Order: sequence, then C-alpha cells, then structure tokens
Amino acid sequence: MQKLIYVLIALFIFTGCSETPEQVSSSSVLITNAIIYDGSGGDPITGAIRIADGLISEIGNISPLEGEETFDADGKVLTPGFIDQHSHHDQGLLENPASPSLLEQGITTIVAGLDGFAGSLTEADYVSIEENMKAFEANPAAINLAYFGPHNTYRNMVMGEDHVRYATDEEIGQMKTLLEADLEAGALGLATGLEYVPALYSNTEEVVELAKVAAAHGGRYSSHIRSEDITAMDAFAEAITIAREANIPVNISHIKLAMASLHGRAPEVIAMLNAARAEGLEITADQYPYDGWNSGLQLLVLSRDFYDRESAEFGLTSIADPSMIIFGRHPRKPDYTGKTLAQVAEEESRDPVFLLMSLLQEAERDDYGISVIGRNIGTSDIEEFMTWEHTAIASDGGIDGRHPRGQGTFTRVLSSYVREQGVLTLTEAIRKMTSLPAKSLGFKNRGLIEEGYIADLVIFDPDTVQDHGTYEDPIQYSTGIHAVWVGGELVWDGERETGARPGRIIRRAD
Repeated sequence: MQKLIYVLIALFIFTGCSETPEQVSSSSVLITNAIIYDGSGGDPITGAIRIADGLISEIGNISPLEGEETFDADGKVLTPGFIDQHSHHDQGLLENPASPSLLEQGITTIVAGLDGFAGSLTEADYVSIEENMKAFEANPAAINLAYFGPHNTYRNMVMGEDHVRYATDEEIGQMKTLLEADLEAGALGLATGLEYVPALYSNTEEVVELAKVAAAHGGRYSSHIRSEDITAMDAFAEAITIAREANIPVNISHIKLAMASLHGRAPEVIAMLNAARAEGLEITADQYPYDGWNSGLQLLVLSRDFYDRESAEFGLTSIADPSMIIFGRHPRKPDYTGKTLAQVAEEESRDPVFLLMSLLQEAERDDYGISVIGRNIGTSDIEEFMTWEHTAIASDGGIDGRHPRGQGTFTRVLSSYVREQGVLTLTEAIRKMTSLPAKSLGFKNRGLIEEGYIADLVIFDPDTVQDHGTYEDPIQYSTGIHAVWVGGELVWDGERETGARPGRIIRRAD
C-alpha cells in the first residue's frame, strides 16, 4: 500500500509539472489587437504577435495560452523597432542607459563610429571597438548597439598632429591593423568623415585601401562624404569610386545639399546614384528630416585657414548666411547658445566675418570646438532624397543634443512627412526605419516582424505620434510611442522606462 502511494505521488508530480499545449513558459508575451506593419513595405494585417524567449514565435489570429502575459495594442500600429543607422547617442549612453531621447521616438538599435569617429565608453582613452563592446556588455543599456570602424580615429592614433598630408604606405598599414582588429571584434565595416580633420587631408587611395580590408571581411562602408556644399558632386562621385574599386556596399550618411546654389539638384544626385546601382554597385543613403546640420563652426571656412578672410567671406555668403547659423555649444561663451552668428555680431558690434575668424582662431589656439547648426538645406531636396527608395531614416543625433534631431527624427517623419504632408506613406516610412537599415547594415534577424526574428518592437498611434523639439528648444521628447520592446523585454511602457536593460552588442552578420 505504501508503495502504491509513492507511485501515485510521483505520477501527480510528473503530470503537474508537464506543459500541456494550452500552457506556456513565463517568458511568453502575446501582443493583441494590433495593426501589424511587418517592415517589408507590404500591406498591414490586424492580429497578434507572440514573443517567446526574446523571439517572435507566432503571428496572426492567435488566442492567449493559459498563464500567458498579454499586452493590448488597442488598435494601434505595431512595427519592428526603429534602427538608427547613423547615431551619436552612444556618448553618455552608459550614464543614461534608457534615454527618453531614444525610447520616446521608438529607437531600439543605434549604430556608432559614424563620421569616422568613436569615443570611449570607459573612463580611459579610446582603445578599440572591442573595449567599447566589453564596457557595454558589462553595463548594458535598454537598446542595442553596433559599431563601424572609425577612420578619423585611426588617423589620429597613427598620425597624431602630423596629419595635414597624405598618409604613407606604412601609416596606411598601421590603420589597416587597427581596422582589422575592430572587424575581428565584430565592427560592421569602415566609416569615414572626409569633411572633418584629419580625414580631410586623406586621398581616395587611402580610403580605398582601408575599404578593401572591410570588404574582405564582408563589411560595409559608410561615409560622411568629402563635401556637402561646394564640391558635393565630386564627393558623391568619390563615394561611387570607392564602392567600385573596393567592391564594397556604400552608404552615404545624412545625404544633403547644404549650399543655396545647389538647392534643387537632388534629382541629379539620385540619377548619379541610380546609375551606379545599375552598374551593380550597392549604394544606399540615410537622412534626417531637418533643414539644418549640426557640426563644427570650422566647416564654414573651406580652406581651414582661419586667417583666410576670403574663405571666411565665401562661407558666410555662399554656404550659410550668418542669420541661419545657430550656436550650439561654445565652451567659453555659454550665453551664445541658441543665438545666431548675426545676433552675436550685432550684440558685440562686430563684423560677422571677423567674428567667425576670431572665434575659430581662438578655438584652434586653445584646442576646443564650437558647435553650430547651419540651416541651409533645401526643403525640396529633403523630400527628393527621402522618397528615393534606397534612403533610410537616421538621426545623426545625440542624447539631449542641441539639435532637435536627437529627440525627434523618427517621430518627425511619422508626423510631418507622413501624416501632415504625405511625402511618404506610413508603410514606406516604416520600411525606411526598419528593414531597409537592417539590410543596409547586414543585420540578419532584425528589422522585420517574422517568425524567428528578434522581438525588437514598437507600438505607436499614427494619429498622435509627434516630435516636439525645435532649434530654439531642442530638448523636448517625442510623444505617441506607446510601447517599446527590445529582445522581447518591455523597456518603455508609454509613460516611463521600465528599468529593463536587455540591449545587446550587434556584431557583423548578427
């Protein structure tokens, strides 16, 4: 009799612990009542998505399982998480791992190292992408992070102050070694900022040699091209040359024409890029939806000789008018913030050209930078580039940055360019924020709502989603994003970040 009791107890324990088809593990979540845009550019469906163990496990007309957590989308739009393929939100990310700059516009993945620069994620000086990846994995954020190998950083490490010249073969070899190490760690490829010092002094051959290293690893090339103003057409042609000679996919960062005399020539640029694609070259672009760039004041002096009055005058007459140059950060003159160069010149009774030169001379002498916003990008060109089928949406922004793009790029596209102006359909805008950047970056299991894909997801209301940052008051966060999941974990619940930190490093071919 006692033996029978033991058998019955064992049978009860076994059957009680077994999982029937109607039960599910605690890691399962069902998102119901959603209008699902899968990111491919196809028509939406109404239904549900099941998340299990961080992956999308089922899509369609699904009933909840016993004990399963559910989330009611309430008829709102459900999409893949937005991928910011040109971002500077990595700086300060470990101190602010769930920044509303990111989560409140639906961003689930950022890519860093762009413009050819990478900063350190540790208190030490920058060493390598691998060290940054280790720092992130030891202290993950709410969102995912990927890197490109940074050309400008390599050039600084190899050439130091002696960079106002072409690199020697030996120096290029040392840069290749640094890039090889970063590619081995999982960098997506090579990124350049050819309009910036020290890469400004490189030649095409140097970049091609480095791009060939990235290509040999199956990597990509992303470039802030050599000019976005006076020699922009030549700069686009150079990017195409690099694609051809290195046999590598090329992405043109924050594509624009930032000079009044170039406004309206976007169709010409697109025709050039389409011809390259017809040749078999994989050329893409990314873009932010604003008429102003954010960079260093020195870009207005093309010669980079800050005693060259002729070059400074050209910058303020042909590139950007003083009334359209807004100070972002001046480390010694915080009262300049938000004012235009014209306003400061008037307040100080100074000639704008002389003011520009003197500010840059002092900054060069004492080794600091001055950031400005230049509002000289043509509106029609923004729309032309945005509607090119190979242009993705990207912020080029930072956490609580002085440019509103850091807080509002993705929501601005959804509100202004989709809902209000109809420049893009909602379906196409979502594709440009999800599957298009995923493909451009080489991601294998992100950017689409498909079974087996990682559950980076966003719910938003297309009727109310809105950016709020302005050039005058940029640090205003977006609204209308109702939920964000990263790797199947809820990181934003529509009102606040949840405390979850599921962000991962995404390595090449992940």
